[in-house]
Amino acid sequence: MVDEFRTETDSLGEMQVPADAYWGAQTQRAIENFPISGITFDRRFIRALGVVKKGAAQANRDLGMIEEDVADAIIAAADDVIAGELDDQFPVDVFQTGSGTSSNMNANEVIANRAAEIMGAAIGDRVVHPNDHVNFGQSSNDVIPTAMHVAALEAVEKDVTPSLETLRQALEAKEDEFDDVVKTGRTHLQDATPVTLGQEFGGYRTQIEKGLARVDLVRDHLSELALGGTATGTGLNTHPEFPELAASYISEETNVQFREADNHFEAQAAHDAMAEAHGALRTVAGSLNKIANDLRLLASGPRNGLGEIEQPENQPGSSIMPGKINPVVAEAVNQVHKQVVGNDAAVAAGAAEGQIDLNLYKPVLAHNFLQSASLLSNTSSVFAERFVAPLEANREHCENQVEQSMALATSLNVHIGYDKASEVAKTALKEGKTVREVVLEKGYLTEDEADEVLDPRKMTETGILGQDH
Repeated sequence: MVDEFRTETDSLGEMQVPADAYWGAQTQRAIENFPISGITFDRRFIRALGVVKKGAAQANRDLGMIEEDVADAIIAAADDVIAGELDDQFPVDVFQTGSGTSSNMNANEVIANRAAEIMGAAIGDRVVHPNDHVNFGQSSNDVIPTAMHVAALEAVEKDVTPSLETLRQALEAKEDEFDDVVKTGRTHLQDATPVTLGQEFGGYRTQIEKGLARVDLVRDHLSELALGGTATGTGLNTHPEFPELAASYISEETNVQFREADNHFEAQAAHDAMAEAHGALRTVAGSLNKIANDLRLLASGPRNGLGEIEQPENQPGSSIMPGKINPVVAEAVNQVHKQVVGNDAAVAAGAAEGQIDLNLYKPVLAHNFLQSASLLSNTSSVFAERFVAPLEANREHCENQVEQSMALATSLNVHIGYDKASEVAKTALKEGKTVREVVLEKGYLTEDEADEVLDPRKMTETGILGQDH
């Protein structure tokens, strides 16, 4: 039993730490202080902590602030964190001190002990000091927002954007495939003038394209790094060249362009960039929700719904109704939207709660943003591959339905007037006839004129049918 723990110390005294753990006393205190949710930071954030600590060590080495052999050991240990080899050494709950000090010290202790091990010393020997070396020229107040921006922008560029592009391509393929499928348009969920199924999918494709553009706009502000501001933004205890040099190393490591914050007081006391960036994610989630809802409606049935598209048979839909197939993937998209909206409320509220020189909602901001980014990334890919790509158009049904639509009477307005066109539509509905049948019976158009004016395909294009312009 004696060998299962080792004694570590911090400014408050001794702590018993698991013998094989790389973390130290401050991390152990956090484990005991915050048994709140069981939720710990995800891979993206832990990786970002490693990236920041590596960049800081590289900059401090170049500036002569840390001995080269110590810096090299820190860099090697940080590489282990970046690679995910030490993820189990980050047990601190997301709901902790608002500055994220516990997670910063978790990283400092893990990297210090791993670096000491690399140098041939024993874990806990303090050959590499978590504060004096790993955290040199830094504060939790600038490290955590820096890691937050690094993780957020990496998630956007490497996860969200590629997945949205996959969905955009899937929708574009359906836009082309369904270009010749004329169907009834719907406004207010009531029959409207004809459209093509391809046009509707073109609308969905454009939503995602605009979403990609919105997400792209968050890069500028997320690329600003608070590192170098230390405790309050003044930069006390750090080399003047440290922020720019560390940012360049972080950019090199991530292959994402980062820069020193325009103003360190803003970067540490306010997190408007996170609220802005998450707002873009929320908007994209809303686009996915709209598309998923539409596709569920268009696939409703299969016999007693709209039934204009045939959905993939992803899994049995009911434990009691044999043969029932539900739009399960689209429903997952809907649920993700609700989670992202909830996360957005947390991010917006937290980002607005900076007090004087520090915002104390950093951990929850980082967690909620990264969860939303992960959900959107995974959902976009799954939606594209398992729902959108296998969709088929029910061409015959669409054609039959559009011929029965009262909205075909709309094109009669410029030829016989709104009042007569309304009369035709109401008569057709009352007598169970088509608009074409009624307009011919009443003698408002000849057969040739009706062929031209009531052509559903031509109605999907801009212009006035039956007139030369």
